[in-house]
Amino acid sequence: ARYLLFAGGIGITPILCMAERLAQDGAAFTLHYCTRSAERTAFRRRIAGAAFAQRVHVHCDAAGKRLDIDATLAEAAPDTHLYVCGPAGFIDAVTDAARKLGWSEERLHVEHFGAAPPAPGLDAPFEVRIASSGQTLTVPPGRSVTQVLEDAGIAIPVSCEQGVCGTCITRVLDGAIEHRDQYFTDEEKAANDQFTPCCSRGRGTLVLDL
Repeated sequence: ARYLLFAGGIGITPILCMAERLAQDGAAFTLHYCTRSAERTAFRRRIAGAAFAQRVHVHCDAAGKRLDIDATLAEAAPDTHLYVCGPAGFIDAVTDAARKLGWSEERLHVEHFGAAPPAPGLDAPFEVRIASSGQTLTVPPGRSVTQVLEDAGIAIPVSCEQGVCGTCITRVLDGAIEHRDQYFTDEEKAANDQFTPCCSRGRGTLVLDL
């Protein structure tokens, strides 16, 4: 069998893991990764350094290199299996195009990814204190810690912004963390000493090791 992998945005996370597995197994596959711009391309170095880098095609909207879904699907061999992950609209576009071209359902595989967003109104405001300076910042409902820190001139490296990749992990010296990530194990969450500020929140005040 051959495999055609489509990733939209942060949907690259599970699709890239699948590509690495397929490469180890010596399987035939091609990966198409759609992203808004080169700067917002997650895992750039990991992809560039992979043994299968030549099988990865990156399509950047900003550079005018949009993916031609129909043409890509039409070129696939009859035994090809399609795997897609990304925003709902992206998944629908790929699977709808495949069905119109006569792809059977058993060859279409959708990888669902990312935690469901919390219901609006559940977010409570809380504070973060910067240990090195004593500066205290309020994180209002609907805004993340990383956004508030960035507004204050404190930059933390981020990538997925969904608590999946672990890029933004920050140590917490004091305070109760409300974990909303998919990165830490239950044991790590229970330790209450680090969190992903891109999505997780606090109850009361969190003292950050910054």
